[in-house]
Amino acid sequence: MADLFASNEAQPAGVPYAHPADGPLADRLRPASLGEIIGQEHLTGPDGAIGRMVAAGKLSSIILWGPPGTGKTSIARLLAAAVGLRFVALSAVFWGVADLKKIFAEARQFARTGRKTLLFVDEIHRFNRAQQDGFLPFVEDGTITLVGATTENPSFELNAALLSRCQVLILQRLDHTALCKLLDRAEVLVGRALPLTAQARDALVASADGDGRFLLNQAETLIDIAPDADLDPAALAALLQRRVAVYDKDREGHYNLISALHKSIRGSDPQAALYYLARMLTAGEEPLFLLRRLVRAAVEDIGLADPQALVQCIAAKDSYDFLGSPEGELGIAQACLYLATAPKSNAVYVAQKEAWRSARETGSLMPPMNILGAPTKLMKDIGYGAGYAYDHDAEDGFSGANYWPDDMTPRAFYRPTDRGFEKRLAERLAWWDERRRNKSEPHGLSDHEQGGE
Repeated sequence: MADLFASNEAQPAGVPYAHPADGPLADRLRPASLGEIIGQEHLTGPDGAIGRMVAAGKLSSIILWGPPGTGKTSIARLLAAAVGLRFVALSAVFWGVADLKKIFAEARQFARTGRKTLLFVDEIHRFNRAQQDGFLPFVEDGTITLVGATTENPSFELNAALLSRCQVLILQRLDHTALCKLLDRAEVLVGRALPLTAQARDALVASADGDGRFLLNQAETLIDIAPDADLDPAALAALLQRRVAVYDKDREGHYNLISALHKSIRGSDPQAALYYLARMLTAGEEPLFLLRRLVRAAVEDIGLADPQALVQCIAAKDSYDFLGSPEGELGIAQACLYLATAPKSNAVYVAQKEAWRSARETGSLMPPMNILGAPTKLMKDIGYGAGYAYDHDAEDGFSGANYWPDDMTPRAFYRPTDRGFEKRLAERLAWWDERRRNKSEPHGLSDHEQGGE
């Protein structure tokens, strides 16, 4: 049977990938074996998940999850060659259900002749839920070994049924050492050094932000231009564009950074908090989204330990509305630093959750009659408002009356800490509690009230 993708997409079983002689530098430098993969030794090494699969000669379906330019496609191709599987590749961006059906039918035909198929699906998260379900029977019966690649969190983007049949392997962002090795290989391949000073070389590596493909594309541009003298960092920056940080405002990177910002504030690390705030703002995050999170941090993690925290956040929002970007971002930075350096307390947050839970549990209990309003004569006649003690007429402006439903034991939802302004609030609560006990217990009564002279 003719190979449906013989021209481009199918690779015979056990045959390594052929590097195109005139292709892009990144393609010519694709590793020829798993041992040449850079930066993913935790997976490809002898003790890694991939290393163990290859040693056993048996490959299970896997999802390769990692940032762009970290070797997902190369690993998939090399896995097929290492364990003797026919390789078929497709991208979820360009292929649909009809194409998948043809691939599955062909894979079934090859399986009958003893040739198993590794199906590599790039950007697998772009298939919808129904399309992902289409893989299940063919993965289940071994018609294909699925290797999916994604830059998005599989927990959010892939069906649970598909995930249960695949092992998720996490690829790491390429570090400085790994990226330098890529540049070394590029120089060996082209037979000359990159026209860069040592400082410019470090700047080029830093500009890649962990993306090996981007780094090699930049290197190829330098090789093609071939400047007369080595470039310093300033000349390099003028010649090349810096890689834009990976940040999708509706995907995992967004949630990772906002979580890091909030937890840095909660952990009283103003330097880290400011860093994550800068990461998000420079990547194009909506300032109002960040301001909403700062307000949340103010009421959840600081609360009454410093009531000015909330005021600072609202003021930052007003200043941003008034000034716009980028001037208004200074107010956001000020609010962020104020929160990170403020005393911390989640006592209000805990109190709110406990009070809400208690309200749901106790249902429709009536408040005590003495604190009910009595706008009509009938209500007065049946006891509404009877015996109400007006606190301003009491000594120290405190009557010590009961405000809880008759069938409910008083609860202490709000328990202030001894940090910041809450320390003063704790002292007030303790004073009121003591006065309330004195008014309700016998030893708090006068001699006359206790029957004395």
